[in-house]
Amino acid sequence: MLPLHDWLLLASVCALGAMAPGISLAVITRHTLHGGPRAGAIAGITHALGIGIWATATVTGLAVLFHRYPSLELAFSLAGALFLLWMAWKSWQAGQQPLAPANTDSPFTVLHGAARDGFLVAFLNPKVALFFLALFSQFLQADMAQAARIQMVLTSMFIDGGWYVLVAVLLGRSRFLPWLRAHHHWVEKGTAVLLVVIAASVVWQVA
Repeated sequence: MLPLHDWLLLASVCALGAMAPGISLAVITRHTLHGGPRAGAIAGITHALGIGIWATATVTGLAVLFHRYPSLELAFSLAGALFLLWMAWKSWQAGQQPLAPANTDSPFTVLHGAARDGFLVAFLNPKVALFFLALFSQFLQADMAQAARIQMVLTSMFIDGGWYVLVAVLLGRSRFLPWLRAHHHWVEKGTAVLLVVIAASVVWQVA
């Protein structure tokens, strides 16, 4: 296992990374807005699964492939950009229509969409792999025990998932949610613009 001070440092950096505003927070907010806290929480949980895949790839050395084979990072970046553009189009369309009443007992399709978007927004982002490669390199050692590697992966997953589930639950029960729902047209269009900007920046960086 990691020494306590190393684990606290790792957990602190993971928490700061999860709490930083960005596309992941926008996705969780959007699904909470439409499907209630349950949908937002599911998006947060599947987002943590995507984070866990990259964390696992890093501790097993797979993330080094991005440095050796830049074409892999290019493929993931372009796939991620296309996914963001698709979500932007769906968000813009939703902004043109009345918002259906929130329902915590959401249909399967709503929960499935939340799970899909939460997972893919993390999994199709190769920058997550590079983040963990930079972070974990400060702790990984050639002779590190398997338990310590698993501890690093689980720490990143639980902090990421715990934060976004907390956001979904607090937002779903706050007085701010009715205001967001009343102004959902601007929320959806703002989210769409943000997604397009991020997708364009991804393409610009790999071009």
